[in-house]
Amino acid sequence: MPYAVTVVFDIKEGQLEAFMDAILFNARSSVANEPGCRQFDVCTDPGEPNTVFLYELYDDLAAFEAHQQMPHYKATGPKVADLVANKTLRTFERVDR
Repeated sequence: MPYAVTVVFDIKEGQLEAFMDAILFNARSSVANEPGCRQFDVCTDPGEPNTVFLYELYDDLAAFEAHQQMPHYKATGPKVADLVANKTLRTFERVDR
């Protein structure tokens, strides 16, 4: 069952470029190297330039858990930790009726 992950980051002033470098590397590596990662979009709002929204789609929860064990994922966290003022992560499973 598809598993979606959304993350909203509020980036500290003056840190957006460094954050984007790290998160885009993570996104590209995830799509290229993880069979269970179907989509990883990095989005910004022109009206809120220090807010970054991620939309990630995985085959299932196990694929997302595998993502969290990948070297590119583990390397990204320490690189962005001091760049982020706030982070909100939410997960969703598709409901079939």
